[in-house]
Amino acid sequence: MCGRYTRHYTWAEVRSFLDILFEMVPEMPPSYNVAPTQVVPICRLNEGGQRELAAVKWGLVPSWAKDAKIAAQLINARVETVAEKPTFRAAFKARRCIVPVSGFYEWKRIGDSAQPMYVTRADGAIMLFAGLWEGWNGNHGERPTETMTIVTTPPNAFMSSIHNRMPALLEPAQVPVWLDLTLGADQALSLLQPAADGVLMGHPVSERVNSPKHNDPGLCQPHSRMTLFG
Repeated sequence: MCGRYTRHYTWAEVRSFLDILFEMVPEMPPSYNVAPTQVVPICRLNEGGQRELAAVKWGLVPSWAKDAKIAAQLINARVETVAEKPTFRAAFKARRCIVPVSGFYEWKRIGDSAQPMYVTRADGAIMLFAGLWEGWNGNHGERPTETMTIVTTPPNAFMSSIHNRMPALLEPAQVPVWLDLTLGADQALSLLQPAADGVLMGHPVSERVNSPKHNDPGLCQPHSRMTLFG
């Protein structure tokens, strides 16, 4: 799964990287411990078919949900069932998005304990997670609450030593295809593969990251001399 990540790029950097024309929200401060239910930026297509940055909550709430509490259970969507499962099916067809991140945390089991690991792209570029977004108006507000989930895949060779799932990473050239809602499910699903060997690298970090109350650059720093390359 993917349950925690970092975001310390600037709006100018992500705007340039994703060729975004519109921003729906003011620039957010960096976060070194983004957690579910928090408001995060995503890239999606607006009604005119142009890319925009929007702020949504992490944890999908389907339009038909009776209670927003379901969001805590829907922070990830498995690629194996995302196109058919009722929870995600509508968003997969009509509301795909990109979640730009700087890196993500995953917990590696070592005996009876779990060592938090921080994973980034080896080339230092912004990571692009495949995501889905939804609008929910169960609160009967003037505007629907917008939420998102991150699609996950089986691990590549590097991630398999850490966890049995990983976020679905897209390369920049794949972004137009993922966001193109006119394409069939098979074409969209074909993009959701484990990252290629050599794309990722990572290292152990402090257990302080276990609490979302901690949010500072030190969370990303190596907690030992061991560094892993995938």
